[in-house]
Parts: sequence; C-alpha cells; structure tokens
Amino acid sequence: MTKFRRGDVILVSFVFADESGVKRRPAVIISSDTYHKGRDEAIIAAITSRTERILAGDNLINDWQASGLLFPSVATGIIRTIKDDMIAKKLGAVSTRDMAAIDIKLKLVLGLS
Repeated sequence: MTKFRRGDVILVSFVFADESGVKRRPAVIISSDTYHKGRDEAIIAAITSRTERILAGDNLINDWQASGLLFPSVATGIIRTIKDDMIAKKLGAVSTRDMAAIDIKLKLVLGLS
C-alpha cells in the first residue's frame, strides 16, 4: 500500500514519452486511498512551470507556494501510473480548492462528466 495520499505533490522520475531519457519533475497524486489499498503504485498528473500554455485537461495551481512548488505551476492532463519507488519525496499537497479544480479538468478530458 502506498504511503502517499491523493493531492500530495511529489517529486518523481519521469520517463519521457519517447523513452529517450528520465527527468525529475513534480506531480500530483490523483488516485484515491481506495485505489492505494494493496497497491504499490499511484496515478499521477504531471506538473509543469510552463504557465503560458494551458491545454485541455490542464489546471493552473492557485496555491502553488503552499503546495511546496518553487514556481507558479500547472497540473497537466498528462496522467501516468508509477511505482512507489519512483517517488523521490513529498514536496507538499495541493489545496482543497486546487484539487477540486483538477478533478473538474480530469473529468472533462476523460469524458466522466
């Protein structure tokens, strides 16, 4: 069972989509405590500091400093499942307000409205 919770902002080693390399990046855990029971993985949404480009599924994090982020940031619609051992550390957690906004964007791009 993962020791992290939904809404936690973590630092994770991301493998590029074309598998050409790995880079440490922040992400937010979007999977639920129910999902985490008996699993050693979490579902995450990537976070980027590129705030000038908001695409479908992306959400500007309003309370970015309180979330443990160093710069204004966007939770993206880029979703991955990662093993717990890929998580370097917890940086913080998104606010309830930001998590609710992220949920709305994820429902939109996944067609769960």
